[in-house]
Amino acid sequence: MSLIPLADTPQVGFGSDPWWVIGLKVLLVFIFLVVFTLFNIWFERRVVARMQHRVGPNVHGPFGLLQSLADGMKLMFKEDLTPKGVDKFVYIAAPVIVSIPAFMTFAVIPFGPTVRIPFTDTYTRLQITDLPVSVLYVMAIASIGIYGIVLAGWSSNSTYSLLGGLRSSAQMISYEVAMGLALVAVFLFAGSLSTSEIVDAQASSQTINLLGAEIPIPGWYAVLLFPSFVIYVISMVGETNRAPFDLPEAEGELVAGYLTEYSSMKYAMFFLAEYINMATVSALATTLFLGGWRAPWPISIWDGANEGYWPVLWFFGKLLAFVFFFVWLRGTLPRLRYDQFMKLGWKVLIPISLGWIVLVATVRAVGREVEFNRTYLLVAAGIIAGFAIITMFLPQKQEPEPTTAAADEEFDAFAGGYPVPPPLIPDTATAGAETAKEGNRG
Repeated sequence: MSLIPLADTPQVGFGSDPWWVIGLKVLLVFIFLVVFTLFNIWFERRVVARMQHRVGPNVHGPFGLLQSLADGMKLMFKEDLTPKGVDKFVYIAAPVIVSIPAFMTFAVIPFGPTVRIPFTDTYTRLQITDLPVSVLYVMAIASIGIYGIVLAGWSSNSTYSLLGGLRSSAQMISYEVAMGLALVAVFLFAGSLSTSEIVDAQASSQTINLLGAEIPIPGWYAVLLFPSFVIYVISMVGETNRAPFDLPEAEGELVAGYLTEYSSMKYAMFFLAEYINMATVSALATTLFLGGWRAPWPISIWDGANEGYWPVLWFFGKLLAFVFFFVWLRGTLPRLRYDQFMKLGWKVLIPISLGWIVLVATVRAVGREVEFNRTYLLVAAGIIAGFAIITMFLPQKQEPEPTTAAADEEFDAFAGGYPVPPPLIPDTATAGAETAKEGNRG
């Protein structure tokens, strides 16, 4: 496999590939997602086992790498049960509706620059296709998967499944709003919604003068738009129903949520979609905030770091870092209470996102009129926004509890229209009188 210098590589536009090249790229992306899902399951079990001082899978294959394949084969050959009373067509279609969009989102993710296919004279981009609104395409396709989860809960004829489906719909809607708002600042800076153009916009690095020293700052939007990056990372965990936001599958409350009545391959398809969605939001975060397939510093100092097939390695490295972050959260944080979770989305993330968008838009508008280094202002604004987020998570001073005057009032068992038992803790004076009576009787 020979590497072609970037200056000598012909520029190939989207839509000009032969049919066999398009089919080859689609097949490779499909194989990558399936294999990467098997690896993610093994990786998660090994990392969490290490965090909890356990061994983890280590029997099937070297280092237990074939354990995920064995689990998939087991689910494939298990009996497929269909409970009574389900809406059979919707019940069967729901896992298909969830899994198919998970594969479609990777059609616009760039894996690398233009390369030459080995053993041929054909050049192609390491991306299936691109659109002027690629990011909106990803958001729209990801939203379709919500319907599959809601339909799975509704069609299962089970209260637990229905509650899990409703929770999942409310959760995804809430955090998709915050996720979309977090991306607006990226669009304002890049001037485009195309994934390949956003990656190109992060190619140039900047320097700031701090105490007389020139400090290089990469052009990654994770640095320039740090509050947007933090909001997106929190939102992507809620979007994928992963711990500590796995409330639709809370086993302590809903058995298994929308998955309760599923088994065999239909059950496996839901988990396939979940792990592919993990890869999707991680790939989107890599593309929009971490420079995509471009090499990180100091590897970027090497002239050939962003040429040939090397960028694929940098892209997968960043992708795996986000997957480790998912696993780290699962093995560290407990599950949130549902009201806390919704409060975080609607009362914290969305207001901060709106305020940050106004600030970024103001900086962009003023920057066209006045000559100044916008990097300083954005860094200072990011620090202020970070302090604001931290302040919101600090414990609030609780109000003193009301006096026992309300407890002294006469208890009416029929006040609410239904008879209710009296309070379990009696009044102190009443308890003393009852004790005296018992003593006199003795």
